[in-house]
Amino acid sequence: MQNQLEQLKQYTRVVADTGDFEAMKAYHPKDATTNPSLILKASQQESYQHLLDKAVSDQGTSGAPQAQRVSQILDYLLVLFGLEILKIIPGRVSTETDAKLSFDVEGLVAKAKHFISLYEAHGIGRERVLIKIASTWEGIRAAERLEKEGIHCNLTLLFSLPQAVACAEAKVTLISPFVGRILDWHKAKTGRDYPAKEDPGVASVRSIYHYYKKFGHHTEVMGASFRNKGEIVELAGCDLLTISPDLLAELQQSEDPVVRKLCPEEAAQSDLEKMELDEKAFRYLFNEDAMATEKTADGIRRFAADTVTLEGLIWKRL
Repeated sequence: MQNQLEQLKQYTRVVADTGDFEAMKAYHPKDATTNPSLILKASQQESYQHLLDKAVSDQGTSGAPQAQRVSQILDYLLVLFGLEILKIIPGRVSTETDAKLSFDVEGLVAKAKHFISLYEAHGIGRERVLIKIASTWEGIRAAERLEKEGIHCNLTLLFSLPQAVACAEAKVTLISPFVGRILDWHKAKTGRDYPAKEDPGVASVRSIYHYYKKFGHHTEVMGASFRNKGEIVELAGCDLLTISPDLLAELQQSEDPVVRKLCPEEAAQSDLEKMELDEKAFRYLFNEDAMATEKTADGIRRFAADTVTLEGLIWKRL
């Protein structure tokens, strides 16, 4: 009898949501995602101190002002984690841009190109790297430009259909709708628990998947930020799911059946209507969604704060 993880892999590309190399080796994901919070957590562990040391020793002796050197070291540290991850997985790694650039198109484009140059300097082609950018209007515009240059993007901190539609129309490679954070918001507002079938985060990803398949968009949907195993099982069939090691372990330890819940044929029959989006429509519809606006802003603040903490670790080394 196959365990749930093995069953899930029949329908969905499983991605490891971690900076822990050992966890990746244990669960054999195709791809892996990182973010500042995960890298911060890993960088504080003894087993990963050598990467922080290498980043400081390789990048810390330039003649640039110290603040600029800290930024250079941090970029290199993120890529060093990515390089190690790519030794373990057969597919792609997602490397996140600085959340403080979330409303800066030119800054995001420059940062993405810098990451790609660092990867290419170590012999890694851009086809194995996804640049993670927050799903702001500016982030989507930056991703649109990067995709035209063959730099593939993962639009993260995504909480609404308008964000997803704007990403698809910009022809980004992949989006990461945050299932668990949507659930968090609704639980805080209503005070109730939601069974997996009624989970508002699951419903959000389902509607995005149906929209993409119905209207022929090629952007991949990768559900992210799960709070429980039930959310994952309800999204079996989604293009990709990025899952934390704890939940990967739960899936591996269970032999309950996993049934495909999302499929293109069913999506084609959905009653969703095509959305017309320009910048004004996007900003208005996004603003109308209190959950999406609050969670996107909160996510940017959290990732920015963890980036500042990472920079603090580097300052101490210098």
